[in-house]
Amino acid sequence: MSIKELDKQYIAHTYNRFPVLFTHGKGSILYDDNGKEYIDLGSGIGVSSLGISSDGWIASVTEQLVKLQHTSNLYYTEPCALLAKTLCERTGYKKVFFSNSGAEANECAIKAARKYAAQAKGKDCYTIVTLNNSFHGRTLTTLAATGQPKFHENFQPLTPGFVQATAGSIYELEAISAKYNVAAFMVECIQGEGGIVPLDPEYVSEMFEFAKYHDILTICDEVQTGNGRTGKLYSYMNYGLQPDIITTAKGLAGGLPIGATLLSEKVQDVFEYGDHGSTFGGNPVAAAAALSVVNRLTDDFLQEVRAKSNLLRSLLESCPGIKSVSGLGLMLGLETVRPAGEVVAACMERGVLCLTAKTKVRLLPALNIPEGLLRRAAEIICEVCG
Repeated sequence: MSIKELDKQYIAHTYNRFPVLFTHGKGSILYDDNGKEYIDLGSGIGVSSLGISSDGWIASVTEQLVKLQHTSNLYYTEPCALLAKTLCERTGYKKVFFSNSGAEANECAIKAARKYAAQAKGKDCYTIVTLNNSFHGRTLTTLAATGQPKFHENFQPLTPGFVQATAGSIYELEAISAKYNVAAFMVECIQGEGGIVPLDPEYVSEMFEFAKYHDILTICDEVQTGNGRTGKLYSYMNYGLQPDIITTAKGLAGGLPIGATLLSEKVQDVFEYGDHGSTFGGNPVAAAAALSVVNRLTDDFLQEVRAKSNLLRSLLESCPGIKSVSGLGLMLGLETVRPAGEVVAACMERGVLCLTAKTKVRLLPALNIPEGLLRRAAEIICEVCG
């Protein structure tokens, strides 16, 4: 049986895969089983932040892999501690909890917010307010947090205690807070799965001011937007604010599974022994990979990300078949005249890999993609859209 046939027979039918089998790659180039070359503008949905098989990344992973691939959180390991130290020093947060994915990082943030609120305001203070059009994961609890009803179908009852608000209306947040005992506001500064929609800076600022006044925690979901994706280390830095908790995953380890929940001074001691845990969280190989990535995300590197973003936007905004370009850094959404699905399929045929986000074409190239490849990919996208 072929690989595609084996996949269809033995893997649960949760993915509507494209008819392509990738075998290897390097940097921002992937090759399928027929030897066809593709420029990768998806990076595994923002995971392969330094592209495929980055030399420094491979060296870090291999060095750790031959030393120790796993112990458990009953013991100390060097990469876990060094990664936590690096993340805290780069962000100003005080403690980190490591898990394996964005959904798990968000689960941790929700638990932290609810425990803090229960201790500070009483056990009936547990409501988490999220935004319509948001996406926070696929567990029952993070589905409840997600503000897109289509993801809720067939999985009721979801975890209670979540209320959605419409982005842009501070009055709605005030009304919800008057009706419910609110523990936290949880937002994505740029709604990724919702169509690459940045939140209005004034609205976010007002939300944080309201939260601070009422001792409501703020949580920023940086699963897709974090780790240099928006041209800053984390997207909240573009807004000049400091959430109480941030969550991240995807590009953090450059292709290995990891999630992280960063706790500010206010909530750094909310967890006690036994409150939370993760068998694979802080795995030394994944942590070594993440250290390699974060250490690459210097100010100069992030400036290059912003420069590439400006270049790519300028190339795409001039295309007659593209109505608008949204997003920040190398997280861009294209509103196209042709349906997004058609554009993605046609680009793939021409050797460029793109994604969709609702009705938009979504671009999440590796942060270190060469300028020449960006130009060639943009030319093909323009031809397809036109």
